[in-house]
Amino acid sequence: MSAPSRRPEIRRRRTRKEKIHKLRKRLAAAGSDAERTHVSAKLVRLSRNSPGQPLLKA
Repeated sequence: MSAPSRRPEIRRRRTRKEKIHKLRKRLAAAGSDAERTHVSAKLVRLSRNSPGQPLLKA
């Protein structure tokens, strides 16, 4: 069996990083509590699949 290609893995990481960056910017600029909870829920969902540091500060 051959090893999986590295390119899709790099693309997945880069896309995830860009998405997290956008969501953190939206969270910082959120005006209402509803929008803040909506964006933080998305970050929590991403953090379940993302290894490493937590995406939201406790």
